[in-house]
Amino acid sequence: MTRLRSRRPAPSRARATAITATVLAVALVVLVVVSGVLGQLLVPPSEVLGSILHRLGIDWLPAPSTPFGDEALWNVRFPRLAMAVVVGASLAVAGAIMQGIFGNPLAEPVGVSSGAAVGASLSIMFSWTFLGSWTTPVLAFACGLATTAGVYVMARRAGRTEVVTLILTGVAVNAVTGAAISFIVFAASSAARDQIVFWQMGSLAGSRWAQVAVVGPLCLAGIVCAQFISRKLDLLSLGERAARHVGVDVERLRVQGMLLVALLVSAAVAFCGIIAFVGLVVPHLLRLVMGPGHRALLPISALGGAVLMTA
Repeated sequence: MTRLRSRRPAPSRARATAITATVLAVALVVLVVVSGVLGQLLVPPSEVLGSILHRLGIDWLPAPSTPFGDEALWNVRFPRLAMAVVVGASLAVAGAIMQGIFGNPLAEPVGVSSGAAVGASLSIMFSWTFLGSWTTPVLAFACGLATTAGVYVMARRAGRTEVVTLILTGVAVNAVTGAAISFIVFAASSAARDQIVFWQMGSLAGSRWAQVAVVGPLCLAGIVCAQFISRKLDLLSLGERAARHVGVDVERLRVQGMLLVALLVSAAVAFCGIIAFVGLVVPHLLRLVMGPGHRALLPISALGGAVLMTA
């Protein structure tokens, strides 16, 4: 009889995973320092690191010697860097989840960003301020969640959802929301039109610590929760029938995955606008390097997304 073997990664694949994680971690640290250095006010790398260490109560390196160096770092550059890390990690993990749910390495989050864009465009068009400066991000977040829920409800048939139906429904919803955005841009004033177009282009320029404090916990919660379904995503990659035979509730898994994707993407785009390709490119490339195991793919996709956005 054939002996059962434990499901441990092959040495070569484990080595590739470790090397990839190390390279990405070092790249992220280097990019953070370089991003702190560059700008209208040049701050040497040692002073960038010194500023961070001084905030931790460590005086190993000199603090910025140029006037307003600390202010430039902590009020302008570091909030943008923190938002870039959070947003990149969230979008990459969301893409990895969608690729696992659809069983397609070229899948990406469907409908969430376009739905969020509709909410943001309506807020800008009508100059809504009932939540102050948070009105546009909150509406973008809510509409992103609502769009995902709508895609799932419309794709559900006889108590089940099929992958093809989900994809086609997402494409149809994207077309409808795209038409809605076009109409809003046409009907809006010139000033509002410029704001809508700028929001859809995506930008980290307006990032502040208060925004990072809102987006960060939501994205961290989504990334952590994604790890709890990583094993089931691996089983789903064997096929729906095989996954059901080993006890996976495929329908429930899809609901959980889409909820996590909606949370991650909606939170990511709420303040920064639409950021394209991160959720598609990062997990796809890492899957080619590391293999399809989601237990390692999800956290390293978060690291890869953070590196790409920071770069």
